[in-house]
Amino acid sequence: MTGPPTFHPERSGSVEPAAGKTADFPTRVDRNGFAYRTKFKRWESRAAVRAKPRRVLDEEREDGKLFFPPELVPVALHPLVAERGAAVVDAVLLQRLHVYLDFTAELEQMSINPVTQRISRRKVGFAVPEPMVEDAYKICTDEAWHAQFSDDLQRQLVAATGIAPTVPDEPQFFRRLREMEAEAPAEIAGLPAIFFAIVSETLISAILSDIPRDERVVTAVRELVDDHAEDEGRHHAFFAKFFDCIWPQLSPSQRRLIGPFLPRLVLAFLEPDYEALASILSRSGLGDEEVRRVVEEAHPRDEVVADVRRTSRATLRLFHEHDVLDEPGTFEAFAASGLLDVT
Repeated sequence: MTGPPTFHPERSGSVEPAAGKTADFPTRVDRNGFAYRTKFKRWESRAAVRAKPRRVLDEEREDGKLFFPPELVPVALHPLVAERGAAVVDAVLLQRLHVYLDFTAELEQMSINPVTQRISRRKVGFAVPEPMVEDAYKICTDEAWHAQFSDDLQRQLVAATGIAPTVPDEPQFFRRLREMEAEAPAEIAGLPAIFFAIVSETLISAILSDIPRDERVVTAVRELVDDHAEDEGRHHAFFAKFFDCIWPQLSPSQRRLIGPFLPRLVLAFLEPDYEALASILSRSGLGDEEVRRVVEEAHPRDEVVADVRRTSRATLRLFHEHDVLDEPGTFEAFAASGLLDVT
Protein backbone atom coordinates (compact mmCIF):
# COMPACT_ATOMS: atom_id res chain seq x y z
CA MET A 1 0.00 0.00 0.00
CA THR A 2 1.37 3.40 -0.90
CA GLY A 3 -0.12 6.31 1.00
CA PRO A 4 -3.06 6.39 3.42
CA PRO A 5 -6.08 4.21 2.73
CA THR A 6 -9.33 5.67 1.48
CA PHE A 7 -11.80 6.35 4.29
CA HIS A 8 -14.86 4.10 4.10
CA PRO A 9 -17.38 4.84 6.87
CA GLU A 10 -19.34 1.69 6.09
CA ARG A 11 -16.52 -0.82 6.58
CA SER A 12 -13.19 -1.28 8.29
CA GLY A 13 -9.86 -1.26 6.51
CA SER A 14 -7.33 -3.96 7.32
CA VAL A 15 -3.59 -4.16 7.72
CA GLU A 16 -2.70 -7.61 9.01
CA PRO A 17 -5.55 -10.15 9.17
CA ALA A 18 -5.67 -12.74 11.93
CA ALA A 19 -5.32 -16.37 11.04
CA GLY A 20 -8.64 -17.87 10.03
CA LYS A 21 -10.34 -14.47 9.69
CA THR A 22 -11.09 -12.27 6.73
CA ALA A 23 -8.98 -9.22 5.97
CA ASP A 24 -11.68 -7.03 7.55
CA PHE A 25 -10.62 -8.15 11.04
CA PRO A 26 -7.16 -6.67 11.71
CA THR A 27 -5.34 -7.87 14.82
CA ARG A 28 -2.83 -5.05 15.04
CA VAL A 29 -1.82 -1.80 13.41
CA ASP A 30 1.88 -1.33 13.98
CA ARG A 31 3.53 -0.82 10.61
CA ASN A 32 3.89 2.89 11.35
CA GLY A 33 4.99 2.37 14.94
CA PHE A 34 1.49 2.51 16.44
CA ALA A 35 1.11 0.53 19.65
CA TYR A 36 -1.93 0.32 21.88
CA ARG A 37 -1.70 -0.42 25.60
CA THR A 38 -5.09 -0.98 27.19
CA LYS A 39 -6.21 0.88 30.30
CA PHE A 40 -9.07 -1.59 30.80
CA LYS A 41 -7.26 -4.58 32.32
CA ARG A 42 -9.09 -4.11 35.63
CA TRP A 43 -12.34 -2.98 34.04
CA GLU A 44 -14.32 -5.89 35.52
CA SER A 45 -13.57 -4.72 39.05
CA ARG A 46 -13.34 -0.94 38.54
CA ALA A 47 -15.96 0.17 36.00
CA ALA A 48 -18.93 1.96 37.58
CA VAL A 49 -21.37 -0.41 35.91
CA ARG A 50 -19.58 -3.35 37.54
CA ALA A 51 -18.42 -2.02 40.88
CA LYS A 52 -20.52 0.98 41.96
CA PRO A 53 -24.00 1.01 43.49
CA ARG A 54 -26.99 2.94 42.24
CA ARG A 55 -26.75 6.49 43.57
CA VAL A 56 -29.85 7.42 45.56
CA LEU A 57 -31.03 10.83 46.77
CA ASP A 58 -31.53 11.15 50.51
CA GLU A 59 -32.86 13.94 52.74
CA GLU A 60 -29.78 16.17 52.50
CA ARG A 61 -31.77 18.98 50.95
CA GLU A 62 -33.10 19.69 54.43
CA ASP A 63 -29.49 20.42 55.45
CA GLY A 64 -29.10 23.06 52.75
CA LYS A 65 -27.13 21.00 50.25
CA LEU A 66 -26.93 22.36 46.71
CA PHE A 67 -28.00 20.63 43.51
CA PHE A 68 -25.13 22.19 41.54
CA PRO A 69 -22.17 24.49 42.36
CA PRO A 70 -23.28 28.07 41.64
CA GLU A 71 -19.78 28.95 40.42
CA LEU A 72 -20.40 26.62 37.47
CA VAL A 73 -23.70 28.37 36.69
CA PRO A 74 -22.82 32.05 36.07
CA VAL A 75 -26.42 32.99 35.32
CA ALA A 76 -27.35 31.98 38.88
CA LEU A 77 -24.91 34.56 40.24
CA HIS A 78 -26.18 37.41 38.07
CA PRO A 79 -27.76 40.23 40.15
CA LEU A 80 -31.06 39.99 38.27
CA VAL A 81 -31.35 36.37 39.41
CA ALA A 82 -29.80 36.71 42.88
CA GLU A 83 -32.09 39.58 43.82
CA ARG A 84 -35.10 37.32 43.36
CA GLY A 85 -34.02 35.33 46.38
CA ALA A 86 -32.57 31.98 47.36
CA ALA A 87 -35.58 29.98 46.15
CA VAL A 88 -35.14 31.25 42.58
CA VAL A 89 -31.38 30.63 42.63
CA ASP A 90 -32.02 27.13 43.97
CA ALA A 91 -34.53 26.48 41.17
CA VAL A 92 -31.98 27.60 38.58
CA LEU A 93 -29.36 25.24 40.06
CA LEU A 94 -31.84 22.35 40.03
CA GLN A 95 -32.67 22.95 36.37
CA ARG A 96 -28.98 23.28 35.50
CA LEU A 97 -28.46 19.83 37.02
CA HIS A 98 -31.31 18.50 34.88
CA VAL A 99 -29.70 20.02 31.77
CA TYR A 100 -26.38 18.38 32.66
CA LEU A 101 -27.95 14.97 33.23
CA ASP A 102 -30.00 15.21 30.04
CA PHE A 103 -26.90 16.36 28.13
CA THR A 104 -24.97 13.36 29.45
CA ALA A 105 -27.62 10.83 28.45
CA GLU A 106 -27.94 12.39 24.99
CA LEU A 107 -24.18 12.53 24.50
CA GLU A 108 -23.53 8.95 25.53
CA GLN A 109 -26.47 7.32 23.75
CA MET A 110 -26.66 9.43 20.59
CA SER A 111 -23.07 10.54 19.93
CA ILE A 112 -20.45 8.42 21.68
CA ASN A 113 -21.98 4.95 21.57
CA PRO A 114 -22.77 5.06 17.83
CA VAL A 115 -19.01 5.55 17.27
CA THR A 116 -17.82 2.98 19.81
CA GLN A 117 -20.33 0.48 18.47
CA ARG A 118 -18.85 0.87 15.00
CA ILE A 119 -15.33 0.47 16.39
CA SER A 120 -16.40 -2.67 18.27
CA ARG A 121 -17.94 -4.15 15.12
CA ARG A 122 -14.94 -3.16 12.95
CA LYS A 123 -17.12 -0.86 10.86
CA VAL A 124 -15.62 2.50 11.77
CA GLY A 125 -13.78 2.86 8.45
CA PHE A 126 -10.23 2.49 9.78
CA ALA A 127 -7.86 -0.34 10.56
CA VAL A 128 -7.98 -0.70 14.35
CA PRO A 129 -6.00 -3.17 16.51
CA GLU A 130 -7.97 -5.96 18.16
CA PRO A 131 -7.26 -4.87 21.76
CA MET A 132 -8.84 -1.53 20.89
CA VAL A 133 -11.84 -3.28 19.36
CA GLU A 134 -12.23 -5.25 22.58
CA ASP A 135 -12.04 -2.11 24.71
CA ALA A 136 -14.63 -0.37 22.52
CA TYR A 137 -17.17 -2.94 23.71
CA LYS A 138 -16.38 -2.00 27.31
CA ILE A 139 -16.83 1.69 26.55
CA CYS A 140 -20.22 0.93 24.97
CA THR A 141 -21.24 -0.70 28.24
CA ASP A 142 -19.85 2.18 30.32
CA GLU A 143 -21.58 4.85 28.27
CA ALA A 144 -24.92 3.07 28.31
CA TRP A 145 -24.66 2.96 32.11
CA HIS A 146 -23.73 6.66 32.28
CA ALA A 147 -26.83 7.49 30.26
CA GLN A 148 -29.01 5.21 32.38
CA PHE A 149 -27.81 6.50 35.74
CA SER A 150 -28.20 10.09 34.54
CA ASP A 151 -31.78 9.41 33.52
CA ASP A 152 -32.39 7.57 36.79
CA LEU A 153 -31.18 10.52 38.87
CA GLN A 154 -33.40 12.86 36.88
CA ARG A 155 -36.40 10.70 37.76
CA GLN A 156 -35.39 10.74 41.42
CA LEU A 157 -35.09 14.54 41.34
CA VAL A 158 -38.59 14.90 39.93
CA ALA A 159 -40.00 12.54 42.55
CA ALA A 160 -38.18 14.34 45.38
CA THR A 161 -38.95 17.92 44.33
CA GLY A 162 -42.19 17.60 42.41
CA ILE A 163 -40.64 19.89 39.77
CA ALA A 164 -40.47 18.83 36.12
CA PRO A 165 -37.20 19.40 34.26
CA THR A 166 -36.70 22.25 31.82
CA VAL A 167 -34.46 20.76 29.14
CA PRO A 168 -34.17 21.41 25.40
CA ASP A 169 -35.64 19.04 22.82
CA GLU A 170 -32.05 18.38 21.83
CA PRO A 171 -28.84 19.78 23.32
CA GLN A 172 -27.04 22.54 21.46
CA PHE A 173 -24.02 20.31 20.74
CA PHE A 174 -26.15 17.75 18.92
CA ARG A 175 -27.80 20.35 16.71
CA ARG A 176 -24.42 21.83 15.79
CA LEU A 177 -22.97 18.39 15.10
CA ARG A 178 -25.81 17.57 12.71
CA GLU A 179 -25.17 20.86 10.90
CA MET A 180 -21.49 20.00 10.48
CA GLU A 181 -22.30 16.51 9.25
CA ALA A 182 -24.59 18.07 6.63
CA GLU A 183 -21.85 20.50 5.55
CA ALA A 184 -19.10 17.89 5.31
CA PRO A 185 -17.98 17.05 1.74
CA ALA A 186 -18.58 13.49 0.56
CA GLU A 187 -14.86 12.70 0.92
CA ILE A 188 -15.14 13.04 4.70
CA ALA A 189 -18.75 11.95 5.19
CA GLY A 190 -19.09 10.51 8.69
CA LEU A 191 -15.87 12.01 10.02
CA PRO A 192 -17.38 14.93 12.00
CA ALA A 193 -19.22 12.44 14.22
CA ILE A 194 -16.06 10.38 14.76
CA PHE A 195 -13.94 13.40 15.60
CA PHE A 196 -16.65 14.82 17.84
CA ALA A 197 -16.41 11.61 19.89
CA ILE A 198 -12.63 12.04 20.09
CA VAL A 199 -12.95 15.69 21.10
CA SER A 200 -15.61 15.13 23.75
CA GLU A 201 -13.84 12.13 25.28
CA THR A 202 -10.40 13.76 25.51
CA LEU A 203 -11.58 16.94 27.23
CA ILE A 204 -11.53 17.32 31.02
CA SER A 205 -14.55 19.36 32.06
CA ALA A 206 -14.84 21.40 35.24
CA ILE A 207 -17.99 19.47 36.10
CA LEU A 208 -16.20 16.12 36.20
CA SER A 209 -13.18 17.49 38.03
CA ASP A 210 -14.83 19.87 40.53
CA ILE A 211 -18.20 18.49 41.61
CA PRO A 212 -16.97 15.27 43.27
CA ARG A 213 -14.85 17.35 45.68
CA ASP A 214 -17.51 19.95 46.46
CA GLU A 215 -19.10 18.91 49.75
CA ARG A 216 -21.78 21.61 49.42
CA VAL A 217 -23.40 19.50 46.69
CA VAL A 218 -25.91 16.73 47.30
CA THR A 219 -24.00 13.48 47.91
CA ALA A 220 -25.77 11.43 45.24
CA VAL A 221 -24.85 14.03 42.63
CA ARG A 222 -21.23 14.11 43.76
CA GLU A 223 -20.98 10.31 43.77
CA LEU A 224 -22.61 9.95 40.36
CA VAL A 225 -20.27 12.52 38.79
CA ASP A 226 -17.28 10.85 40.46
CA ASP A 227 -18.33 7.46 39.07
CA HIS A 228 -18.55 9.04 35.64
CA ALA A 229 -15.20 10.83 35.97
CA GLU A 230 -13.36 7.65 36.96
CA ASP A 231 -14.63 5.81 33.89
CA GLU A 232 -13.86 8.79 31.67
CA GLY A 233 -10.20 8.66 32.66
CA ARG A 234 -9.94 5.33 30.85
CA HIS A 235 -12.02 6.61 27.93
CA HIS A 236 -9.72 9.62 27.59
CA ALA A 237 -6.71 7.33 27.16
CA PHE A 238 -8.60 5.18 24.64
CA PHE A 239 -9.73 8.03 22.42
CA ALA A 240 -6.33 9.75 22.50
CA LYS A 241 -4.83 6.51 21.14
CA PHE A 242 -7.71 6.13 18.72
CA PHE A 243 -6.78 9.53 17.29
CA ASP A 244 -3.14 8.39 17.11
CA CYS A 245 -4.35 5.37 15.16
CA ILE A 246 -6.68 6.95 12.62
CA TRP A 247 -5.14 10.34 11.83
CA PRO A 248 -2.23 8.83 9.82
CA GLN A 249 -4.75 6.72 7.88
CA LEU A 250 -6.42 9.80 6.41
CA SER A 251 -5.26 11.12 3.08
CA PRO A 252 -3.76 14.63 2.95
CA SER A 253 -6.98 15.81 1.29
CA GLN A 254 -9.13 14.33 4.05
CA ARG A 255 -6.97 15.92 6.75
CA ARG A 256 -7.23 19.25 4.98
CA LEU A 257 -11.02 18.97 4.81
CA ILE A 258 -11.69 17.78 8.36
CA GLY A 259 -9.18 20.13 10.02
CA PRO A 260 -11.32 23.31 9.94
CA PHE A 261 -14.19 21.41 11.59
CA LEU A 262 -12.10 20.58 14.67
CA PRO A 263 -12.34 23.95 16.50
CA ARG A 264 -16.07 24.01 15.76
CA LEU A 265 -16.42 20.56 17.32
CA VAL A 266 -14.58 21.72 20.45
CA LEU A 267 -16.82 24.78 20.78
CA ALA A 268 -19.95 22.74 20.08
CA PHE A 269 -19.17 20.55 23.06
CA LEU A 270 -17.91 23.14 25.53
CA GLU A 271 -19.85 26.33 24.86
CA PRO A 272 -22.75 27.00 27.24
CA ASP A 273 -26.10 25.85 25.90
CA TYR A 274 -27.55 29.34 25.59
CA GLU A 275 -31.06 28.21 24.64
CA ALA A 276 -31.23 25.85 27.61
CA LEU A 277 -30.12 28.64 29.95
CA ALA A 278 -32.68 31.03 28.46
CA SER A 279 -35.45 28.48 29.04
CA ILE A 280 -34.40 28.02 32.67
CA LEU A 281 -34.37 31.76 33.27
CA SER A 282 -37.73 32.26 31.58
CA ARG A 283 -39.23 29.60 33.82
CA SER A 284 -37.77 31.45 36.81
CA GLY A 285 -39.89 34.51 36.03
CA LEU A 286 -37.52 36.73 34.08
CA GLY A 287 -38.83 38.63 31.08
CA ASP A 288 -37.39 38.20 27.59
CA GLU A 289 -35.13 41.25 27.81
CA GLU A 290 -33.92 40.25 31.27
CA VAL A 291 -33.17 36.74 30.02
CA ARG A 292 -31.16 38.10 27.10
CA ARG A 293 -29.22 40.44 29.37
CA VAL A 294 -28.46 37.77 31.99
CA VAL A 295 -27.22 35.22 29.44
CA GLU A 296 -25.06 37.76 27.62
CA GLU A 297 -23.60 39.34 30.74
CA ALA A 298 -23.00 36.03 32.51
CA HIS A 299 -21.21 34.59 29.47
CA PRO A 300 -19.09 37.30 27.79
CA ARG A 301 -17.69 35.90 24.56
CA ASP A 302 -14.04 36.48 25.51
CA GLU A 303 -14.49 34.64 28.80
CA VAL A 304 -16.34 31.76 27.15
CA VAL A 305 -13.58 31.26 24.57
CA ALA A 306 -10.84 31.54 27.21
CA ASP A 307 -12.59 28.92 29.35
CA VAL A 308 -13.02 26.60 26.36
CA ARG A 309 -9.34 27.05 25.54
CA ARG A 310 -8.33 26.06 29.07
CA THR A 311 -10.68 23.09 29.22
CA SER A 312 -9.61 21.76 25.82
CA ARG A 313 -5.88 21.99 26.53
CA ALA A 314 -5.33 18.21 26.45
CA THR A 315 -7.22 17.86 23.18
CA LEU A 316 -5.36 20.76 21.58
CA ARG A 317 -2.08 19.23 22.72
CA LEU A 318 -3.10 16.01 20.97
CA PHE A 319 -3.68 17.96 17.75
CA HIS A 320 -0.32 19.71 18.06
CA GLU A 321 1.47 16.39 18.58
CA HIS A 322 0.17 15.27 15.18
CA ASP A 323 0.92 18.57 13.43
CA VAL A 324 -2.79 19.00 12.73
CA LEU A 325 -2.46 22.78 12.70
CA ASP A 326 0.33 22.74 10.10
CA GLU A 327 -2.35 22.81 7.41
CA PRO A 328 -3.00 26.53 6.69
CA GLY A 329 -6.79 26.18 6.51
CA THR A 330 -6.89 24.35 9.84
CA PHE A 331 -4.60 26.88 11.49
CA GLU A 332 -6.74 29.74 10.23
CA ALA A 333 -9.90 28.09 11.57
CA PHE A 334 -8.35 27.61 15.00
CA ALA A 335 -6.99 31.17 15.02
CA ALA A 336 -10.40 32.57 14.09
CA SER A 337 -12.06 30.51 16.84
CA GLY A 338 -9.82 32.02 19.53
CA LEU A 339 -8.71 28.60 20.75
CA LEU A 340 -5.02 29.12 20.06
CA ASP A 341 -3.07 30.18 23.13
CA VAL A 342 -1.00 33.15 21.99
CA THR A 343 0.43 33.97 25.42
